[in-house]
Amino acid sequence: MEKKATRESYGAALAELGEKYDFVVLDADLAEATKTCMFKKKFPERFFDCGIAEGNMMCVAAGIASTGKPVFASTFAIFASGRAHEQVRNEIGYPHLNVKIGATHGGITVGEDGATHQSNEDFALMRTIPGMTVMCPADAVEARAMVEASLLMDGPVYMRFGRFACPIFNGEDYKFEIGKGAVLADGTDVTLVANGYMVHLAMEAREMLAKDGISAAVINMHTIKPLDTEVVVAYAKKTGAFVTAEEHSIIGGLGAAVAEAVSESCPAVVRRVGIEDKFGKSGTVPALLEEYGLTAQHIYEEAKKAVALKK
Repeated sequence: MEKKATRESYGAALAELGEKYDFVVLDADLAEATKTCMFKKKFPERFFDCGIAEGNMMCVAAGIASTGKPVFASTFAIFASGRAHEQVRNEIGYPHLNVKIGATHGGITVGEDGATHQSNEDFALMRTIPGMTVMCPADAVEARAMVEASLLMDGPVYMRFGRFACPIFNGEDYKFEIGKGAVLADGTDVTLVANGYMVHLAMEAREMLAKDGISAAVINMHTIKPLDTEVVVAYAKKTGAFVTAEEHSIIGGLGAAVAEAVSESCPAVVRRVGIEDKFGKSGTVPALLEEYGLTAQHIYEEAKKAVALKK
């Protein structure tokens, strides 16, 4: 199966969409890494490097957006969600401006860059900003579709893209819709809800569960906010058990969003696979995924626990 980092697809999408739509791209001295350099090469007059000043970049984005022109503001997820949080909240979120934040290098799969650059809290930080749409694509095809969908919607958007290559499983005819979870497989015993890099691992876990006679549904919940509560409630009634899987802290992210929706509407067992209450560390991506329990095996084990808890 072909593999590609979603940050690569993000950069390619900007360069492609720049021919069709009129928008501006900003970066914080990381264009080669975020891949906004692809847009810069084609449309230098619509690209601005704001330097290592992420908060200022968000204010510049807000100023441009206030004139009616959509803006993509890009940097690493740790800087977009953390260092510039106040500016994103007050200058973009509060006036509900058309700024699309392209945050790359999200999660533990930043690898050797270590804890200071591994943003495992960004979903939680962005979810709390009123009116902010929060998304994370599962593969390169979905990433491209997500960029265009964000451009066409009104209001602020936070999109997280990965550094590490992941399998491409969606076809070019894939239909993306903000706020609608993509049901990849049906099941009756447990529902696996994942996003980003964890989606293909959830599919692997489903195959492992099938060997044990456990029927698992798999949902790619690419939009963390607004969450597709309709599909969550439907599968709460159908399977009665969930395992969420995300490359993010188990606090405040996808797992928390699903648990909130389930507890309010249709109580069901929810087990969360993600980063526990701890920081990341420097290491190879495979080693980190294993150490932090972000594997198909771990999803499989949590699913069996979830099924057992129903009894």
